[in-house]
Amino acid sequence: MDSSNRFGQGWRDKIRGGRLVTTFTILGTLSACVLAGSMLTGRVSAKQAAVDSSDAKPLQVPNPVTLSNGFSAIAKQVGPAVVNINTEILPKESATPGQQEGPTGRNPRGQNPEGGQGDQGMQDFFNHFFGGQPGGGQEETGPSRALGSGFIVDPRGYIITNNHVIDKADRIYVKLSTDSEDSTDPGRLATVVGVDKETDIAVIKIKSDTPLPTVKLGNSDSAQVGDWVLAIGEPFGLSETVSAGIISARNRSIDEGGDANGVAKNEFQKFIQTDAAINPGNSGGPLVDMQGEVIGMNTAIFTQSAGNEGIGFAMPSNVIIGVYNQLIAPEHKVVRGSIGIQFQPATSSAVAREYGFSNGGVMVGEVVPGGPAAKAGIQPRDVIVSVDGKQIKNGDELIAIVSMKHPGSTVSLGVLRGGKQITIACGIADRSKLYENQGKAEDDSNEPGPADAGQSKFGITVQAVPQQLQSRLHIAGGVTVTSVKPGSFADSIQLGQGAVIVEINRKPVTDIASYNAIASSLKSGDDVVFVIRIPQRPGGGDSFVGGTLP
Repeated sequence: MDSSNRFGQGWRDKIRGGRLVTTFTILGTLSACVLAGSMLTGRVSAKQAAVDSSDAKPLQVPNPVTLSNGFSAIAKQVGPAVVNINTEILPKESATPGQQEGPTGRNPRGQNPEGGQGDQGMQDFFNHFFGGQPGGGQEETGPSRALGSGFIVDPRGYIITNNHVIDKADRIYVKLSTDSEDSTDPGRLATVVGVDKETDIAVIKIKSDTPLPTVKLGNSDSAQVGDWVLAIGEPFGLSETVSAGIISARNRSIDEGGDANGVAKNEFQKFIQTDAAINPGNSGGPLVDMQGEVIGMNTAIFTQSAGNEGIGFAMPSNVIIGVYNQLIAPEHKVVRGSIGIQFQPATSSAVAREYGFSNGGVMVGEVVPGGPAAKAGIQPRDVIVSVDGKQIKNGDELIAIVSMKHPGSTVSLGVLRGGKQITIACGIADRSKLYENQGKAEDDSNEPGPADAGQSKFGITVQAVPQQLQSRLHIAGGVTVTSVKPGSFADSIQLGQGAVIVEINRKPVTDIASYNAIASSLKSGDDVVFVIRIPQRPGGGDSFVGGTLP
């Protein structure tokens, strides 16, 4: 046994010894290769260093040439009239001692609907307005500052910019392209001539002993999708920055919803859309066509990163010109005409077919009590198809025509009523005064009710409308939508929970029985139009949703 163990131990010692020898052999070989490589590398480097370069020809800076795209010529032409605007908003004392309100009274989402948020950035509806720098929402202990752009339109110092750039500012400073770049010099003090929040346009003025350079305004109606444009401004405070792109859409609306009465907040804002790079600080700067003419003012961007993502919006120059001319007038304000109606901005083709205005027109949803339309006899469900003999296709065209009318004047409306066209003379009122007393309404909660028979066809359940809600909405009867099945017909036409149905296909819905009777009579392929009321908007009148039943 002992001899056997000694024999095995000897073999193991030999194997271990063999492994060690092999290991040392490999390491030695690698070391030799590394050393050889280093020597070869040194020889190559030395050989390169010894090359004779006396025959190499030195490079020369070529003479400047003028490129053919014209961008540089336009930038030189327009650039001197583009200005930097910086504002100061002083801290405001709050009612609680020892605390201060933010510079603009920010809402809980950290957004300021009117701009002017200074270092906290500027946002409006779903997109970021430009100006200011993104921040963390900390309380301000000193003046809050914001940056923007503008452009000179009159050599006497009149400048156009965005209202949100200067809104709530205590001091407004302007720097020209020729002014000092010293950061300690804020620039020339400016005064506000007038503002129009509806279009987010403002006019300010600076003093100058000599005539100032100006831009040339063009006709924005001539701008076409695909045209080259330049955006000029002061993004992030970087002066005289130019970016190029194309017009990617026209007459673009940014859906901001309506107020408590259903009146759209941005019905006068129809933008030129561009993919030219626009960033914080570009707000108020010009959008220029290839003729060197300003066809828009950079106003908003759609972004998820607070920077450029290729979709920017510019207020058309034709709108700017109209607003500017009113703001420099003695009253320094914009007056818009109104006939005193409210309507649903967009309706489905099924609604148009059912009510007979497939070729265009605007269905009246509500008539403002005491307004011109009410006095002229305009009624809900009337369809306005023309103004002073000019056919209108939609609400945008109606607003564009009527808003330009002077309060106190009269227009002739072509109206469809019960399938017949009539002509009605209607007065024009001051829009701001007409709607200033429209109140806010709050929603009422409803008690649960019985299920309805229309669930299989529409995908909704309904209940009777409480008497209190009927009185508040000025209706008799109706049913309230209590639930909507995802993917159903109601879901596809955006008939939402809480809506009060008062009619289906012109048949009044007075209770659940009448609702069930109408629902039972409908079949696949029928156009179905619901007339609804929204409890949150008791003054908003009827809304129409519809589609073709699958």
